[in-house]
Amino acid sequence: MNPGRRDSPAPSGRLIINADDWGRDGRTTDMIADCVSKGAVSSVSAMVFMEDSERAAAIARDRGIDAGLHLNFTTPFSSASRARLAERQRVVGRFLRSHRLAQALFHPGLVRTFAEVVGAQTDEYHRLYRADPPRFDGHHHMHLCANVLLQGLLPHGAAVRRSFSFQPGEKGRVNRLYRRCVDRWLIRSRYRLTDFFFSIAPLAPAGRLERLIRLSDDYVVELETHPADDDEYRFLTGGGLSRTLGTARISNCWLPSSTPRAEESLATRLDRPYASDFERPLG
Repeated sequence: MNPGRRDSPAPSGRLIINADDWGRDGRTTDMIADCVSKGAVSSVSAMVFMEDSERAAAIARDRGIDAGLHLNFTTPFSSASRARLAERQRVVGRFLRSHRLAQALFHPGLVRTFAEVVGAQTDEYHRLYRADPPRFDGHHHMHLCANVLLQGLLPHGAAVRRSFSFQPGEKGRVNRLYRRCVDRWLIRSRYRLTDFFFSIAPLAPAGRLERLIRLSDDYVVELETHPADDDEYRFLTGGGLSRTLGTARISNCWLPSSTPRAEESLATRLDRPYASDFERPLG
């Protein structure tokens, strides 16, 4: 089964389907690897210091799987090593989980702790994958928390996952304004982004994914998926994705948008009835 042709899409657009949590545990790695082998996933986001990180890295190196670094502050490291680092990560995690707005708050007392936890994960990725991370995203999207961004802990010019893209009214105005400000900060800081970022879930209502996928005709669109979820795994490998793609093609790797298009109107660019439902891309 081949859900979509994985050769290069039209130059103006690209559909990336990225599987998160690569290496979290054996079951997760195996389910993602199956999606990759079936052509349903473009790339993966790799966790380090987890129980299956070593094996997952070996698989990725052997098969040439495109793997970015999935920075993890909120799920305890499950490998047996680095007890001190695990405690430092737990300190950061307690802060980030302490309040729903904690991600947006800069904690001056944790500056060194954040730097240590990010640096250790970056170094471990380099050890496991024998290369620097080609891009950065985050477990529970905490790579965009205030300490990481304001401390400049992501390498200058790196490819970074942006905030979720939402339809007007899908989230509160303050929520959407905050995410939009974060994305503008990323762009002005010269990080490389996609034009849009969505979760593949929820799989309903009917038509939602088709509309998101159609954006990839002209924009670089990343869809996040978690194949360890049984419903998402069945959708990716059981024919649901094939039926949804239509003529769209899945990219064979994760690549950001090449040119900023901050002022472009989707309604004008796509000239389709649903286009005005989405906010403009910032990239």
